[in-house]
Amino acid sequence: MRIGINSFLFVSPFTTASTKLFPKFKKWGFDTVEIPVEAPEHLDPAKVKAAADKAGLAIGSVCACMGPGRDFRGTAEEQATAMTYCKALIDQMVVMGCPSLIGPVYSVVGRADAETPEAQKAQWALVVKNLKVLAKYAEARGVQICVEPLNRFETDFLNTCDQGLKLLKAVGSPALRLHLDTFHMNIEEKNQAAAILKAGKLLGHFHACGSDRGTPGNDHIDWKPIVAALRKVKYQGDLVIESFTTDVKVIARAAAIWRRMEPTRDEIATKGLSFLKKALR
Repeated sequence: MRIGINSFLFVSPFTTASTKLFPKFKKWGFDTVEIPVEAPEHLDPAKVKAAADKAGLAIGSVCACMGPGRDFRGTAEEQATAMTYCKALIDQMVVMGCPSLIGPVYSVVGRADAETPEAQKAQWALVVKNLKVLAKYAEARGVQICVEPLNRFETDFLNTCDQGLKLLKAVGSPALRLHLDTFHMNIEEKNQAAAILKAGKLLGHFHACGSDRGTPGNDHIDWKPIVAALRKVKYQGDLVIESFTTDVKVIARAAAIWRRMEPTRDEIATKGLSFLKKALR
């Protein structure tokens, strides 16, 4: 398992110039970087790839930023916008040698409503229809899409591993896999290790986050059974620290980070990395 860092901890939006962070990530000991692409025009994928290669860092994943207007269960216009955006990310991934598009690739983040059963059924059908198209696009380009259940405060659509597996089965594509996150699972799952075991070989991506979005290991999550479960399912993907601080104002507001949970963001990265390396040993 490789250990990676999500660049949201340090910058938003990520642009070509943000690659100046890569040598520091590598110096700290990270194997991969996860890049949230808020808009495809923010970066030149060839230059980002060259910078990563120079630093000796792999671009392990691109995080879909499902902001306003990007919604596979929304209006026809929102669905089309989401499709255009996600296909553009996949095209950039191919150039960057990145294997995984990750995140809530189904609906705009923050849409959390008490929908009627009829509306839920209709929205589910829309997401399945759109993901079948997007998954075929990914298949043809040799990359995968890892859909992430979020907690109930960020979406009403996909909250648990069980729901994620149901979506994968409905779409039926080998390019579609599951992305689990310890922060969200801490809220929604009865047992995080059990959820990982249930995902099994369909687990394509993993976020190792503190229970408060801070440093993994400096929290109340029981990490030993989580690591044991990852080993049992023979997970070979990345473990990525996706933490947020008040330093990056746009993301702090979006993720409801209202206070400083750790002394510095550098400490979240370095101490989190040290903890995960020790846990994996």
